[in-house]
Amino acid sequence: MPHELENPVAVEFPLRGEGWMAVTTPAARVPSHGVDILGQRYAYDFVRVDDRPGVHVHPTSTLMASTIGGRTDECYAWGASIHTPFDAEVVTAVDGVAERRWINPFREAARMIWNGVTFRPEKIPSILGNHVILRRGDVYAGFAHLAPGTLAVETGQRVDAGDVLGRVGHTGNSTSPHLHFQLMDSADLMTANGIACAFTAYDVRTDDGWRRVENGIPGSRERIRSVTAD
Repeated sequence: MPHELENPVAVEFPLRGEGWMAVTTPAARVPSHGVDILGQRYAYDFVRVDDRPGVHVHPTSTLMASTIGGRTDECYAWGASIHTPFDAEVVTAVDGVAERRWINPFREAARMIWNGVTFRPEKIPSILGNHVILRRGDVYAGFAHLAPGTLAVETGQRVDAGDVLGRVGHTGNSTSPHLHFQLMDSADLMTANGIACAFTAYDVRTDDGWRRVENGIPGSRERIRSVTAD
């Protein structure tokens, strides 16, 4: 694991239930998303999968998923509640970005490439989709791609750890419903630096059942579950 991950800020895991997988994680590489912009140096992408080997975010077959795709609201992650990982103030809450009702790998890849090639600061909402930024002291937490109409907070509001922020959706640069989560040192995404993040506790699925991890950084494609009840 990279040396710069040795002293991460530990926060509560923001999702509930099991079947979660970090398909993008700083445990695999830094910058985790391949680019060091928008404060996402140590960002995570969490999807929800079934018990089939590999990464199946939708009940359709591998062939169908990789070609035609499927309905957004049939994806396992869609609509899952997103929770505050620490007591905080809401500094940004953006809703109203429309959700795409179908996931299609070719269209989504083209969208991300186009948004990257034509990037301008004013395109940030179209990249993040519906999103929330929280502040606790000098640490800011960002949550992206929320489903429209599900934000349960507004700018200036105080929230407690565990409060519901909204629900997982498919808005912005999203290949399927998932939660993009990151810590950073500013709410200004054009200047923010990423902060390495760990989670205070979660379980990892093993051949023998579940193993508790404390203050850990989920590995790529580990199947994990929350230790907090819904």
